[in-house]
Amino acid sequence: MARLLWDQVGERRMENGCDQGVLYLANNGIYDQGFAWNGLTAVTESPSGAESNKQYADNQVYINLVSAEDFGATIEAFTYPDAFAQCDGSAQPQPGVFVGQQDRRSFGLSYRTRIITDTNSNAGYKLHLVYGAMAAPSEKAYSTVNDSPEGVGLSWELTTTPVAVSGLKPTAILTIDSTKVPAANLKSLEDALYGSAATAPRLPMPDEVIGMFAGTQTIVNPTAPTATTAGVITIPTVTGVTYRRTDTNAVVTGTVTIPAPIGNSLTIRATPKDGTFVFTAGQDDDWTFTKTV
Repeated sequence: MARLLWDQVGERRMENGCDQGVLYLANNGIYDQGFAWNGLTAVTESPSGAESNKQYADNQVYINLVSAEDFGATIEAFTYPDAFAQCDGSAQPQPGVFVGQQDRRSFGLSYRTRIITDTNSNAGYKLHLVYGAMAAPSEKAYSTVNDSPEGVGLSWELTTTPVAVSGLKPTAILTIDSTKVPAANLKSLEDALYGSAATAPRLPMPDEVIGMFAGTQTIVNPTAPTATTAGVITIPTVTGVTYRRTDTNAVVTGTVTIPAPIGNSLTIRATPKDGTFVFTAGQDDDWTFTKTV
């Protein structure tokens, strides 16, 4: 066996930078609306908990209990997507009119940090996926223009509610290292996170993300549902494809009827199942039908 060596050429590794932030709004527990976050300057991850609570017996440590771990973060930016206003406690009863101190909406977040080494300033990156986030009220400091002008920096403290992960404890944070996963599988995840010409950006749940890297993925193509003028939608059966109605996020099979009155619409969205399936790039994944008679 070889003796350990330190700081070898090409093994000096660190992270820096923060870019490609995306805000995802939660609808019935599914993050199916993504918005590019311009002006993102920093995300500070602040885990807490996991504190030791030693129990003593027979004049010694009998067992060491560890408290639950929480994930929090601080977002810093010069601006934010319009959709974030509702996450920041604002309502917009009329275009351009914002009413503060309203209910705050839960959201998801993704962002990227660069990986650099002593031999490569662009060795790769890490994708950070945050679930169940809530933004606390934050201060905004406005000051007069002077001889050293600066943009108004905004920041929000985040708390999170963990989501389920099969076989593991619930979590609010996933991290994917581009240097350690297959490029094709990583592309499948990024196509979901950032969207494409035919698919909307979304934040897959942890089980789906893990499934994307669990092994070889099977390519499937969703078949479009069909509908009558009376609003009866027929859902096809395709292996590896799950169909949902977007108003409730409920899984649908067989037939679905658009409720009265005439003119009502319903959108059906297809998603790959279990993370082990992936759609061909450019495939339509949602269809809107309208009741006309």
